[in-house]
Amino acid sequence: MKLVPLGDRVVLKQLEAEEMTKSGIVLPGQSKEKPQQAEVVAVGPGGTVDGKEVKMEVKVGQQVIYSKYAGTDVKLDDEEFIIVKQSDILAIVK
Repeated sequence: MKLVPLGDRVVLKQLEAEEMTKSGIVLPGQSKEKPQQAEVVAVGPGGTVDGKEVKMEVKVGQQVIYSKYAGTDVKLDDEEFIIVKQSDILAIVK
């Protein structure tokens, strides 16, 4: 099965959180905060959304930072994805 986003939506796959700090301290699972960095898996066509012209600026394969409480969590074929509006993406990681 494949997710195909509509309008200005983007499908993200969350990147795994690091389990060790830079100083070498191992973090237990429950103390880790959900990372806000993800990889773009699929991008909607853009076009006219709510009466405004929307140009899609992200591409499949890019890593992005998104808003902390943005999007809808979706589980498909034992994989977890997040569907967000392009405006919820704050930055592209290069």
